[in-house]
Amino acid sequence: MKIPMSSPDITEAERAAVADVLSTNTLSIGPQVEKFEKALAHVVESPHAIAVSSGTAALHMSVLAGGIRDGDFAITSPFSFVSSANCLLYERAVPIFVDVDPDTGNIDPQLAVEAADDLCRGGLAARRWLPRSMRDEPMRGSLKAFLPVHAFGRPADLDPIVAAAGRLNLFVIEDACEAIGARYKGRPVGTIGDVGCFAFYPNKQMTTGEGGMLVTRRTDWDALFRSLRNQGRDVFDAWLSHSRLGYNYRLDELSCALGAVQVSRLPELLRKRARVARWYHERLSSLGEQVTTPEAGASDDAVSWFVYVIRLESGSVRRLVIDRLEQAGIPTRPYFSPIHLQPFYADRFWYRRGDFPNTERLADTSLALPFSSVMTESQVDCVCEHLAAALQQQPLMAS
Repeated sequence: MKIPMSSPDITEAERAAVADVLSTNTLSIGPQVEKFEKALAHVVESPHAIAVSSGTAALHMSVLAGGIRDGDFAITSPFSFVSSANCLLYERAVPIFVDVDPDTGNIDPQLAVEAADDLCRGGLAARRWLPRSMRDEPMRGSLKAFLPVHAFGRPADLDPIVAAAGRLNLFVIEDACEAIGARYKGRPVGTIGDVGCFAFYPNKQMTTGEGGMLVTRRTDWDALFRSLRNQGRDVFDAWLSHSRLGYNYRLDELSCALGAVQVSRLPELLRKRARVARWYHERLSSLGEQVTTPEAGASDDAVSWFVYVIRLESGSVRRLVIDRLEQAGIPTRPYFSPIHLQPFYADRFWYRRGDFPNTERLADTSLALPFSSVMTESQVDCVCEHLAAALQQQPLMAS
């Protein structure tokens, strides 16, 4: 049985919507963009939604809107896809990493608030949070924002962070790129901070192929984002006139037509993914302490299942399991590689193993299994049977 790592959930409705666009003369900056934006704004209960070319573009524009510039700081997680930190480096700002909760994989809110208080206070207390390469240098910038990540579609604990941001006059940029449809204490993620960023890569809960979306309550940021995505052109600018430095972060009509249909199907897509997660959980619960399965979260949180990530006993066990499943034709992925140990970050900021132990432990032992809304129960059975067999083979000793 051939089992892909992930598959988009595309129906004839999406194909027809894209074909309809191809029958027109408008392939960019047309009515499908507005249709997609309005549909997503309605679903996540936001007054403003701005379609862009990727989740990374959304994050970058959020950094620009927050006035985060050369030497400034933003507190974020090292357990994430690398774009949540790269977006700060684009503006020569510095990500200040704090470790994550060992159970959820999301940023530890108490550590984040402690770091914010110390960085705003300055002095020796602030320097202990800086990357090792910067601790003996003058602090040129200031703390501007929190950038929490809703890892794997599980809502981060935002109330302490939002409260601290209000007290310290900081922005909150939500990286909700993996969490469309998730809710934190009844509120849609992405709408709790100053701005939220979504992404629609083909392995996400819904897809536009490539693409992303910003959501915000701020009318001034809505106008700014629309200008930034279109090479800095404002609504009142004449043709080929540009009020500010901008970017080509537009999303085309074909992608938006696909996205509008996917948004209309989002409740269905989320239910199907939750069903696959439930199948996995039922089958893997019998493996006991050999496998830790992801939990759904607090009763007042709604997880949006992006991936199904289990934890194994050790890195050595994971390596053997990956090899044995690959031999059976079943793909898996380690999730995530810690950002602070990526070669560029380690070289530039002098990070090393041991700096963020919870992140490193999760990164060493976490394994994403094949997962999508179109996955069948028989495919889940196949993965789980081979996983159980891989764990039972000898030798398989934790180290």
